[in-house]
Amino acid sequence: MKATGIVRRIDDLGRVVIPKEIRRTMRIREGDPLEIFTEKDGEVVFKKYSPVGELSPFAVQYADVLARACNMTVLVCDRDHVIAAAGQNRKDFYERRVSSGLDEVMEGRQTYVVQAGGNRLQPVETISRYAAVASPIIAGGDVTGAVCLIQPESGTVPSEGDVRLAQVAAAFLGKQMEE
Repeated sequence: MKATGIVRRIDDLGRVVIPKEIRRTMRIREGDPLEIFTEKDGEVVFKKYSPVGELSPFAVQYADVLARACNMTVLVCDRDHVIAAAGQNRKDFYERRVSSGLDEVMEGRQTYVVQAGGNRLQPVETISRYAAVASPIIAGGDVTGAVCLIQPESGTVPSEGDVRLAQVAAAFLGKQMEE
């Protein structure tokens, strides 16, 4: 664990303010769920809770089937990281941080589809591969992640069927989180 040197007092209602710098660095937004852990030595640890992460084993299987169906690399992401990847180069993507561009797509709650000659979306930081389709996962009215189909290196534009598969996958995973 890394010390920050920041000290905060608990107020009379038992609240503690997480400093803005830490919220920005860790991408903690208003309304984000935090899981609380305690240690015997008195440590209290806050960890971002990922409802999509709870589905990780299931999401890996779903991504694998989807990758075979559309012949593209498939990523299932929570709000911060890739939690499941299938298809070519899947190991390069696993547990990488999502880009600010993908974060904007999730916030916008609309499916992104690459257009020939249009703006490209790099869904994962530090990897120069682009999304063919990115569909937000919405559970209980909250955006919890996204399903991304990675554009083949040939630059092929996804078919309408590929777009629909990504949307159905995102809707299905969102429904699973609600149950």
